[in-house]
Amino acid sequence: MANKENNPMKVITGPNTRWSYCNAWEPKAINGGTPKYSVSLIIPKSDKATIAKIKAAIQAAYKEGEAKLKGSGRSVPPLAALKTPLRDGDAERPDDPAYANAYFVNANSTTAPGIVDADRREIIDRSEVYSGVYGRASINFYAFNSNGNKGIACGLNNLQKIRDGEPLGGKSRAEDDFAEDYEDGYTDEDFLS
Repeated sequence: MANKENNPMKVITGPNTRWSYCNAWEPKAINGGTPKYSVSLIIPKSDKATIAKIKAAIQAAYKEGEAKLKGSGRSVPPLAALKTPLRDGDAERPDDPAYANAYFVNANSTTAPGIVDADRREIIDRSEVYSGVYGRASINFYAFNSNGNKGIACGLNNLQKIRDGEPLGGKSRAEDDFAEDYEDGYTDEDFLS
């Protein structure tokens, strides 16, 4: 049995977490910043266990990072006054059905996440991991105080794909496009001649 570290700031999301804006293979820079691997984790509001773990991890990161959050100020700002990563999809993305009745957390890292399948085998085929799949994510929360911005951020550790989902972002997968028989009456022999 693997040695499980007891880190109150680390969370493994539930298996019904959906991945969106998934940049797990190549880091991307936003507004000229440091290139990072990232994913938006869409967590159903019905997954109360994962939401409770995330809230507890944010609280633990706040406690652990009080000195950093205080900075040169006289006191530590209250958690409610800080930017936190757990956001309400219904409030912040009302026009996106993928975020309906869900919370979301944007996680990122400068190092590539490990990516495995449901049986914990490494996924090498990039087409297997896309925005829309369902899986678990290993994430960690930490306090930050940078350039006048203070809050709690979410780091991306690893990803575990559990099952396929409808691709998000309007792009279909080649496997799905060509799964049906030829509609125009063509057969494989017609293409081979």
